[in-house]
Amino acid sequence: MTCSSSTMSGSDTQYKNEGCCRFNGKANWSGVNIAAMVIGFVVFWPIGLFLLFWILTGHDVLNLPADFATKWHQLKGSPSSKTGDTDNGVFNDYQQTQHDRIREIKEEIKSRARRFTEFRSAAKRRADEEEFRQFMDDKPS
Repeated sequence: MTCSSSTMSGSDTQYKNEGCCRFNGKANWSGVNIAAMVIGFVVFWPIGLFLLFWILTGHDVLNLPADFATKWHQLKGSPSSKTGDTDNGVFNDYQQTQHDRIREIKEEIKSRARRFTEFRSAAKRRADEEEFRQFMDDKPS
């Protein structure tokens, strides 16, 4: 999520306010945001309340899916971030080998599915051609 950070200095202490859960005074009141918020309140009031909060923090509703996906991947961890997280090099190599093997198996399955689809379409075409030939041969004189 795109959030700015601000620094406020007190007497000797600096307070750093980071994150998206702060009101920055720059609400984003575009037509799309207002419409999404109203629809959210009509459908289910907590959705509308969340969208109101989202708009008040200066975010655009159109960016919500991308921001949610980014945050989800940060919380759950993406497959690429799971490799190499340990300090054991041998285990990391083994884990990478297994990931590569799984990727190759997935690619092989996709390749076989694509070839089977092509085979089925070619077989259907041959059957259609044969049926058409029979039709043409059996036409009444």
